[in-house]
Amino acid sequence: MIELSVIIPCFNAADTIANQLEALANQQCFQPWEVIVSDNGSTDESVAILEQYKEKLPNLHIVDSSDKQGAAHAKNVGVLAAAGEALAFCDADDEVALGWVAAMGEALSKYDFVACRREYNKLNEPWTLKYRRSTQRNGLQKAEALCYLPHASGSTLGVKRSVYDAVGGFDESIPILDDTDFCWKIQLKGTKLHFVPEAVLHYRFRDTLDGIYRQARGYGESQVLLYKKYKSLGKPKPWTESIKTWLRLLKYFLLSSSKEYRARLLWQLGFGVGRLHGSFKYRVLAL
Repeated sequence: MIELSVIIPCFNAADTIANQLEALANQQCFQPWEVIVSDNGSTDESVAILEQYKEKLPNLHIVDSSDKQGAAHAKNVGVLAAAGEALAFCDADDEVALGWVAAMGEALSKYDFVACRREYNKLNEPWTLKYRRSTQRNGLQKAEALCYLPHASGSTLGVKRSVYDAVGGFDESIPILDDTDFCWKIQLKGTKLHFVPEAVLHYRFRDTLDGIYRQARGYGESQVLLYKKYKSLGKPKPWTESIKTWLRLLKYFLLSSSKEYRARLLWQLGFGVGRLHGSFKYRVLAL
């Protein structure tokens, strides 16, 4: 009987998915476990690569979530296909460290909701470590901009199925930061999020200027949506964070001669533009 299901949303991850599957194939865990890869409509060689790993990972299952685009939908479809009562999530472009599966399984035998530790040096060039903060290395992430509950990256979470079901899974109306929303609504129902430093995930930053800008813009826009959803429950302060964003943008513009500072510039620009666009899109003032 499967006790732990590892769920991976996947979209056009041909360049990285083999590394993640190789890392999972090298895991040792005494409890029965499986891997569910939820393909969100990949048009590259992702599915072909997945098929090649069915021998190395006998409990690897590939499910189709191409009917609706988005990581939240892919994860929800993956859960529907999962057999385990304990669910652990990781991404197709990251890499679990040795012992990750066993540590997540052990943590979920004690707690209902957990998050692992992120490590950044293995998968990232030195310059990429300087354009944004390396969060979740020593504890949970803090929602500083919204001044709200702690949270963790969706690629690091583990949860009991009953808790997942109680909140209706990941909110598919939130394009990015659905993981932050997931963490908050579970905590609002009274379940604590526990940090598990023994479980380690090697996390990958974006390493192209276009990718950095697009990710930051998505974060900025989705943060406005979270502000709108939770502003009546917490103490959000979007104005403070917005001022900091534009001041940092000016600073990095003046220092943008190096690739590191161009990356910082594009991250701040994308984040600021995303917040501006989100304010109009969601009709809430959070510039």
